[in-house]
Amino acid sequence: MNKLIIKDIFGVTECRGKAIASSRRVAEIFGKRHDHVLRDIYEITDPKNGLSKTFIDINFELSYYRDSTNRKLVEYILTRDGFTVLAMGFTGKKAMQFKEAYINRFNEMEAFIKSFMNAKLEFPEFTDAIMAAHEEPKSYHFSNEINMINRIVLGMDAKTFKVVNNLPAETPSIRPYLVFHQIKAIENLQRFDIGLITLHPDYDERKEILKDYFCKITAKQLKA
Repeated sequence: MNKLIIKDIFGVTECRGKAIASSRRVAEIFGKRHDHVLRDIYEITDPKNGLSKTFIDINFELSYYRDSTNRKLVEYILTRDGFTVLAMGFTGKKAMQFKEAYINRFNEMEAFIKSFMNAKLEFPEFTDAIMAAHEEPKSYHFSNEINMINRIVLGMDAKTFKVVNNLPAETPSIRPYLVFHQIKAIENLQRFDIGLITLHPDYDERKEILKDYFCKITAKQLKA
């Protein structure tokens, strides 16, 4: 999957379906020199110290970046488990607070990824329902339905969202650029709409039902 664009002060993002963080950003947040963090990673990933090669390969990915002088330098891409093992050695009250914050961010990112993938998996059922509802399905039947849900959740259609967020017009999908509660709401409305398309073929009637449903689930979440 494409990298999800999630801006976060801890640098936790997504790559190939996993929540990840850069060793450089971890060093910065914890107030450590990056070469010292790399030294810790080299020690952790030394097979002599007990971690299996499988664990190391999955959770500590060697990567590179270029500094301001265009030098090619090493960094590591850490999964949640990789970060956890690394952060075990970070001590002090401030370090504990940052560890808790990172764990929370990894949890949020993993929940986001799960919802994003669920939305993608359910999309074929969504399109099947639209096709079944029309004797001669047209492309606008799909775009109308998708943008109806976008407007309910985001307050705008995909085209406007791209303009507001400075995304190229040819961006295939806006979903990778949404935050967790937005992608979760779209997932819920999309699932609900699969049944509505058959039961309520009138577009405007369906839109009002979806808007009411969105208001109810939003109010429930706020109350919780």
